[in-house]
Amino acid sequence: MIIEPRMRGFICLTAHPDGCAQNVKNQIEYVKSKGAINGPKKVLVIGASTGFGLASRITAAYGSGASTIGVFFEKAPSAGKTASPGWYNSAAFEKEAHAAGIYAKSINGDAFSKEIKAKTIELIKADLGQVDLVIYSLASPVRKHPDTEVLHRSTLKPIGATYTNKTVDFHTGNVTEISIEQATEEDIANTVAVMGGEDWAMWIDALKAENLLAEGATTIAYSYIGPALTEPVYRKGTIGRAKDDLEATAFTITDKLKDINGKAYVSVNKALVTQASSAIPVIPLYISLLYKIMKEEGIHEGTIEQIQRLYAERLYTGGDVPVDEKGRIRIDDWEMREDVQAKVAKLWEEATTETLPVIGDLPGYRSDFLSLFGFEIDKVDYQKEADELVEIEGLVE
Repeated sequence: MIIEPRMRGFICLTAHPDGCAQNVKNQIEYVKSKGAINGPKKVLVIGASTGFGLASRITAAYGSGASTIGVFFEKAPSAGKTASPGWYNSAAFEKEAHAAGIYAKSINGDAFSKEIKAKTIELIKADLGQVDLVIYSLASPVRKHPDTEVLHRSTLKPIGATYTNKTVDFHTGNVTEISIEQATEEDIANTVAVMGGEDWAMWIDALKAENLLAEGATTIAYSYIGPALTEPVYRKGTIGRAKDDLEATAFTITDKLKDINGKAYVSVNKALVTQASSAIPVIPLYISLLYKIMKEEGIHEGTIEQIQRLYAERLYTGGDVPVDEKGRIRIDDWEMREDVQAKVAKLWEEATTETLPVIGDLPGYRSDFLSLFGFEIDKVDYQKEADELVEIEGLVE
């Protein structure tokens, strides 16, 4: 079938299997071009199908030749209906990895559940024995708690006061003002339950109980801080509370891993176009201004560039891992440079529907958004019929 992007608000309802495959190949080629990393050999990636999780899997496999197990929750294709992009990404990654003689298997299901944890544990026991790196990169808006069975939904709200600022509809380029009502205590608790560190700790506890973490094992979760501009709605809002909890959990996990000389880190990454960030008011406008500046400065990075730099220049240098005063790895260092943020703040004041085409990079934002779903990727013929019924070779049923 001919597959075209079908938009509904901040969501693309279709995904292109050939575009997703080319996107994965591009990321693989980038990692290979940067040379070998003396890194992990057996890796579990929880949230492995898109964004930072996918980039982490690709970097481990093609930077360090690592065997990888990926856990994700994606929609399979059916006749006349495309899969979710993460399904096609994972299918493409496994196809490439297997052709290169690199071990790769995947589990599709709710990573918050006891069942998926148990299935993953059995697969590690059977195939890898132990893992030396666990990446935790879940980005779900909903979590069914495995013990209470309560369904928690995260919200994106400020705490303490209503927040009003500019935002942009990245489809139309219209810059408008938006107000977001302040969070309730229930909103905060639910967001922490979904996006905080509890499930990360549960995964590590389950793996350690079965002696599946190698001596000196590392585990990484991903976070974001951002500028003062987005603070009220992000870092000082409900999501910020969840990120605080996630970052505190790194210290708790490190204490639990002392007997195997293991370590847990949170890596603070750069603002990037993701399905999640596209739905956050204010963020698309901030990113479009940020991209313009970082591209002009020659310091713009996409997801794969960020993660390859994390592995090569932070985690696996042979020395101590550099962290900030709160124990976090900072790969957002180029975004947060004082000169970059000063320029963003100045452009923010100037941003209107009329000025944004000149001062911002909305076309770059749109292109990055569509590429998440396999569209607007070079070397892909979108006029050609594509087979939507793609299977993941190493999917464990």
